[in-house]
Amino acid sequence: MTTEADMTQATPPAPSVDVDRALEAIFMVADEPQSLVSLATALGRPVAVVRQGVERLVEDYDGRASGSVRRGFELREVAGGWRLYVRGEHDPLVRDFVMTQNPSRLSQAALETLAVIAYKQPISRGAVASIRAVNVDSVVRTLLSRGLITEVSTQAETGAILYGTTDMLLTQLGLNSLDELPRISPLLADGSEGFDDLQGVR
Repeated sequence: MTTEADMTQATPPAPSVDVDRALEAIFMVADEPQSLVSLATALGRPVAVVRQGVERLVEDYDGRASGSVRRGFELREVAGGWRLYVRGEHDPLVRDFVMTQNPSRLSQAALETLAVIAYKQPISRGAVASIRAVNVDSVVRTLLSRGLITEVSTQAETGAILYGTTDMLLTQLGLNSLDELPRISPLLADGSEGFDDLQGVR
């Protein structure tokens, strides 16, 4: 005899819930906008199904879905893909928290990544990783959250986000402009490794 408990255990979760939660998990760790095609590939679902899932999340985060409330973050379409962002009205609060309430020192990895971006900007995350020969995803997130770097544009060929430094970094370093950064050549073993394509090497 089949019981209600058996029926509950045998009933798989609703497909829409599976897709929505899986999308949330990906967006939480994604550093760059994710296209519907790449999301569909990751989830093994049709693009149409993923598109509907993204639309549901947008409505949920915006407080337009039944029973939902407007969140402090939003799912935004940029550069041909989707990514989570802090809502604009909360930028001052988040900036203040990062700079004053959570003023921990930058790690050596963060400092090295920041230096690469400062001298090579605008530069993609992939290019930074290539120069440092390590994954820089979490480090870039840290620098973004601290307001030391920002997204300045996207690469036309690949759609990759290009990063640059902010005025806040200049303030922290006590500089008026990037032109006042020390020359990098004397600091490198051969004066060019990893920076050989940099025009006007400092």
